[in-house]
Amino acid sequence: MTSDQNSKVVLITGAAGGLGRGLVAEFVAQGWRVVAAYHRSAIQEETDQIWPAKLDVTDRDQIQSVVKKLVARWGRVDSLVNNAGVNADGLLSQMSDDDWDRVVDVNLKGAFLCSQAVLPTMLKQRDGHIINVASFAARGQRGQANYAAAKAGMIGLTESLAKEVGSRNIRVNAILPGVLPTPMTANLTEAQLNELSAANALRRLNSVTEVARFTAFLATTQNISGQVFPLDSRIGRWT
Repeated sequence: MTSDQNSKVVLITGAAGGLGRGLVAEFVAQGWRVVAAYHRSAIQEETDQIWPAKLDVTDRDQIQSVVKKLVARWGRVDSLVNNAGVNADGLLSQMSDDDWDRVVDVNLKGAFLCSQAVLPTMLKQRDGHIINVASFAARGQRGQANYAAAKAGMIGLTESLAKEVGSRNIRVNAILPGVLPTPMTANLTEAQLNELSAANALRRLNSVTEVARFTAFLATTQNISGQVFPLDSRIGRWT
């Protein structure tokens, strides 16, 4: 690892979740300094390389405060991974306003607020990379209208923001991790998991380790922006 790479700083939201923990571990292994933003419980004690920061991604003031402290602490923001997410599945005809609002606010508005908070620093640096964790659910899934709408919105946000900030050397991309063995998918039945596996050319699902490794690599790239990366073996565009 180069000394330049060792100086890089990433803010990861949803760091206490299944994918979030994998992302933190991989970025740390690659020499990054990591702000591990969590909502309820921190993943570990603070170290020289990891700063656990309590963060509600729907709270603009809290986000601005964390980013301000981050810049004061480490002087820069090289990457933001908008990974915070929740789901509240149900048929649209029976969905409550609260379930709609919570899912859209955490997944989509959270990505908007966090991106907006880091942009002044990235624009000043004339460098930075925002990675949005979207989902294949953006194609539309029965019983996931709120989640699908939020994740499709994240892809639209990715493509629009990439065009806005590309001239300042800021890259914006999205990943579609696929189905991972995390708490968010813990309630899927064996039959559902088998059906999802069968939809993949490799007849298997993805792993947290592989998604985290790809994300950390993507964060180092300089010439990729406005793209959506499917990370399992389902064939076809996300649309």
